[in-house]
Amino acid sequence: MPRRIHIFGASGSGTSTLASALAARHGHRHLDTDDFFWLPTTPPYREIRPREARLPLLRGALAEAPSWVLSGSLCGWGDPLIAEFDLVVFLVVPTEVRLARLRAREVERYGHEAIAPGGPLRKAHVEFLDWAGRYDAGGPQMRSRALHDAWRSALPCPTIRLEGDQAVAEHLARVEASVGAGLRW
Repeated sequence: MPRRIHIFGASGSGTSTLASALAARHGHRHLDTDDFFWLPTTPPYREIRPREARLPLLRGALAEAPSWVLSGSLCGWGDPLIAEFDLVVFLVVPTEVRLARLRAREVERYGHEAIAPGGPLRKAHVEFLDWAGRYDAGGPQMRSRALHDAWRSALPCPTIRLEGDQAVAEHLARVEASVGAGLRW
């Protein structure tokens, strides 16, 4: 298995879940770009970490592990790390599946009452789902499939595109089979 793997896709596509499973199976460290992109706040994901602080933090964390799986999107701000990737996996999941996952995750994270109409996090919840729902039709100026397709096409390392709503075990098997079939790194 390659030592330095990046898994990315739309919000709710399962990048963190697959990265965690792949890292656990192969003894890699799992890191997520959200931990570097966002400042720690309560509730979480409300304040963006300054751009100049993100990359040094992420580089430092990656340097601490001989092998790692990095989940999440870092297009643009994390581009200096591209040369370090041995393999990149792009997850593509239907919008309705992603949005259902995101709704469930938000309920689990914040509670139903907090995001229900009249709840203190309702506005942020609706805005987040609206943003996530624009991924497939959005242009390259936002986190979108267009941006991710263009970014992936310029990568110098092997890439795997996994499409559809498969179980984690199936995605894991497909990554391992692709690597076993002769991807070079």
